[in-house]
Amino acid sequence: MGIGLIHRAVERQARLTPDAVAVVDGATRLSYGALDALADAWAEELSRTGVGPGTLVPVLLPRSAGLYVSLLAVLKCGAGYAALDPRWPGARIEGVLRQLAAPVLVTDAPRPPGAGPVWHPPALDAAAGAAPAGGRAAGRPGAFTAYDGPDSTPAAVFFTSGTSGAPKGVVSPHAATTRLFAPDGPLAFGPGTAMMQAAPAPWDAFSLELWGMLTTGGTCVTAPEDYLLPDTLRRLIDADRVDTAWLTASLFNLFTEIDVECFAGLRRLFIGGERLSTAHVARFLTRHPDIRLLNGYGPVESCVFATVHPITPGDCERPYGVPIGREVPGTEVHVLDPDGFACAPGTAGELCLAGTGLAHGYLGDPDLTAARFPEHPVEGRQLRYYRTGDRGFRDADGVLHFTGRTDRQVKIRGHRIEPEEIEAHASALPGIAGCAAVPVPGELGTYDRLALFYTADGEEPGPPEAVRRSLGRVLPPHAVPDVVQRMERLPVTANGKIDRSLLLAALAG
Repeated sequence: MGIGLIHRAVERQARLTPDAVAVVDGATRLSYGALDALADAWAEELSRTGVGPGTLVPVLLPRSAGLYVSLLAVLKCGAGYAALDPRWPGARIEGVLRQLAAPVLVTDAPRPPGAGPVWHPPALDAAAGAAPAGGRAAGRPGAFTAYDGPDSTPAAVFFTSGTSGAPKGVVSPHAATTRLFAPDGPLAFGPGTAMMQAAPAPWDAFSLELWGMLTTGGTCVTAPEDYLLPDTLRRLIDADRVDTAWLTASLFNLFTEIDVECFAGLRRLFIGGERLSTAHVARFLTRHPDIRLLNGYGPVESCVFATVHPITPGDCERPYGVPIGREVPGTEVHVLDPDGFACAPGTAGELCLAGTGLAHGYLGDPDLTAARFPEHPVEGRQLRYYRTGDRGFRDADGVLHFTGRTDRQVKIRGHRIEPEEIEAHASALPGIAGCAAVPVPGELGTYDRLALFYTADGEEPGPPEAVRRSLGRVLPPHAVPDVVQRMERLPVTANGKIDRSLLLAALAG
């Protein structure tokens, strides 16, 4: 049996504690036995549509118990899933469907443009939790024979921002997820843990919140709103005994400012996705000294976290801010210089990741995969690793610190943004002669919004708000520029490159 397979780990929990609550979604509560039985039944139906090993299945459903059952069913078939966001523009969904070339789309909505065959999952209600325990569906002689191959099999495709204008599909194996929750690691959850599920399904953080619970015997508690508020967190803690949560650094800062009491009742809180604000961290630690606060670092190419750091008050006084910590199980972090040699402790270089958490690469893009996932000798052995583009160093105690980026990629409100993607889409609009997407620094040393500057030539592109609306039809909401400003010309440096500092000065003016 592939012990590193996500669905096999869930099945094990269903055998051990079939009556334990696996999923809470409003009034719907699924036991582990019911969850496994439903996924078996749905997997049997999906297998008849051509879903099986080697296929990648798009799943377009709102955050719900039905989404979780659907994803588990896809994995049982030996296929990988791509969880899409119903809030994405139609053009983006259509482009992703073309990349996946899937045998079927799982959705509860009408067939979108560009989609082939569609499978609609049965509706769930509060009575779903009454299905017989032990992984058997009512009236069926036995459970679906789930896929039992290697844990290097693709489990998920996460679509993220791409420099060409098209989203990049990161193909992540089962082991990239299951490695995270090893018993000896900082994410060893287990029975009795209840974690809030609030991250959008296309994010790898969704894997932390869903599979972190279902593979270890915890309870996944669904946040009812797309946009999380402190009151929602309070309700889930009080009503559903949520004791574990993950927030982007931006959300953490916001919650700490407007309702620092909303965290009361948590046992642990993971934060990250951007450089942390030491002022907000210090305020949290002062008010909630008994809640374990952890900084998690890692790109989607290594699935959720590569490192974790338990935060202490002393971390707020460090010169580079809160450290990103030490490696999670199954993960290696190497600090390399431009020639691929290991940097000495205290010397900054590029953070490069290796281990079982690595993605297979980028869907349909072997050249980019080869460039970002090279295989070279590192510290005396041949190693395949991922070049993160992040700079950092390891201190004398072995703790890793983040110091910045080597390229234009930025994090804004927890979302990875490639300015080149926004520029590619803006340049394609009628009447746009030139453009530059510029992240706007906030007060805390992070970027808090994105600005687009453009010039017009020939056909009139319309006012800035019209340009922004046009971008909203092709970009996901988090990538639409917060500010769009027309310029007579784009300023350049003495070397002929766009002078982004002058653009930011124009924005301030």
